[in-house]
Amino acid sequence: MSFEYDIKALIGCGSFSRVVRAEHRGSCQPFAIKLLEVKGREGHEACLAELSVLRRVNHSNVIRLAEVFECPHRVYLVLELATGGELLERMVARGTFRERDATKALKMVASGLCYLHALGVIHRDLKPENLLYYHPGQDSRLIITDFGLACWDNKTPASFQSKEDTSVSTQDTNCDSSFSTIDFEQSRQTKDWAVRTLCGTPEYLAPEMLARRPCRCPVDMWALGVITYIVLSGSLPFDQSSRPRLFRAILRGSYSFHGDPWKSVSTLAKSFIDRLLTLDPEHRMTAEEALGHPWLVSMAACSSNKNLHRSISRNLQRRASRVSSRCPSSGSTPGSRISPRSGSQPGSGPRLGFSDRSQCLKMAT
Repeated sequence: MSFEYDIKALIGCGSFSRVVRAEHRGSCQPFAIKLLEVKGREGHEACLAELSVLRRVNHSNVIRLAEVFECPHRVYLVLELATGGELLERMVARGTFRERDATKALKMVASGLCYLHALGVIHRDLKPENLLYYHPGQDSRLIITDFGLACWDNKTPASFQSKEDTSVSTQDTNCDSSFSTIDFEQSRQTKDWAVRTLCGTPEYLAPEMLARRPCRCPVDMWALGVITYIVLSGSLPFDQSSRPRLFRAILRGSYSFHGDPWKSVSTLAKSFIDRLLTLDPEHRMTAEEALGHPWLVSMAACSSNKNLHRSISRNLQRRASRVSSRCPSSGSTPGSRISPRSGSQPGSGPRLGFSDRSQCLKMAT
């Protein structure tokens, strides 16, 4: 096997991975290559979980895995490279942003989630910086990325999860690779542990996750509710100075539509958020129901045409100032990602003022 890619630049680093921008030597097509370290039990489990999901997904609003290269202690995931920027970055850069623009983006996210949940995949770390535009053009699709904390819903048949996807090429690097055939039996055995483990980014955690109840697909829908709130206002629905206060607010479902620009936001949009930020996961809107919600179906046709950009940008800037003045220590404040495999990862919380950006991955699965 020859490695047909030229490495161009380092994009980001994580506890068990590095992401680089690369170019295929034959086609000159750009890709992102994620290098996963699989030494030890934690690294092995992290790679196993991520790869078991990526090899089975094929949707325009979900990151695509093109190829896999394997060695005894490393696995290289060749992924499509999204160059259009993050959801919030594009919002701020536009200059104008209306409810119709929000529904266009959120419809693509809901479509991706509908597909993932039908497969039984729980993302568990859905947030704005994991939503990337494929290219800078106005007609770009929005892609769900970063499946490092994803797991399978316990209700998904094991036979489906172990079904091979022959569309992804796996190549052995002439090494004695333990990943040439994925250990799906081990993946199934650890599935119950995965859905009970607290992980993700604090501001987006669903109440059932904080209560340490088994999490299902509704945890992603709660996160979509938080994202929708941010997209329409530039602020967080649950925004506290410490994790204990934050978690109490989430468990109470304590949020409001006070302040700017909520007076200019439609009742339908608020209804969409309310249906997602529902404490009982059994009553929370599903991805399929979200796609059928009147606000998304009508593309906010009956909503106010007011430009929300100024209010959103101002709220994001205020949040950035508060976070900067707070000078948070690693893992002690909202914004740090909680991982079941490696503990908190400073700097992996939401960007544009919601946390330190230094170690966030620009392109990851």
